[in-house]
Formats: sequence, structure tokens, C-alpha cells
Amino acid sequence: MQDADAIWREEVDKLPMAQRPSQYFAALTNMRSVGVMGDERTYDYAIALRAVTTTDFMIAEVTILPTETITTAANRIVNEVKNINRHVRLHHETAGND
Repeated sequence: MQDADAIWREEVDKLPMAQRPSQYFAALTNMRSVGVMGDERTYDYAIALRAVTTTDFMIAEVTILPTETITTAANRIVNEVKNINRHVRLHHETAGND
């Protein structure tokens, strides 16, 4: 998990400061999926990639990142981090009391 987060942070940190989100991290989900790595099937976990912009850390909006940044990070995570075979991107979250 720490390796996936480090890769995500490394790729996002390559962006100019003006394009960087206020908060970004990788989170391990409890979702598992079937994938193919090389010639073999895998049954491994999905990682969630979060990147949001906020001014008060109560309400957040999705940060639009370059496709190349997301793709590079996702490919690196799937190929370099053991037991991860898929990624999902968290898009939007607001504060709520529900």
C-alpha cells in the first residue's frame, strides 16, 4: 500500500504547483477483481486514487489532472505493486452528515 501511495505522489509531484491538487493519496479498497498479468489470471485488489482541490478541507472538488499523469501512475502501480491489479479514480466528495 505504501508503495502505491508513493508512486501516486511521485507522479503527481511532477506537475507544476498550479496544477497540483490540495490533497492526493492512494487508498486500498476491499474490492478484488480478476485481471490478467502476462499470461496468467490474477485475483487481486483495486487501488483508489484520490486527488481533490479544497480551500477548507471540508468540501472538496475533483482536480482535473493530465491523462498522462493518471495513466503513468496507474500503470506503474499495477506493474510494480504486488497484489494490485486495478485502479479506480475517486471523483468527487463533499462534506455531509448522512
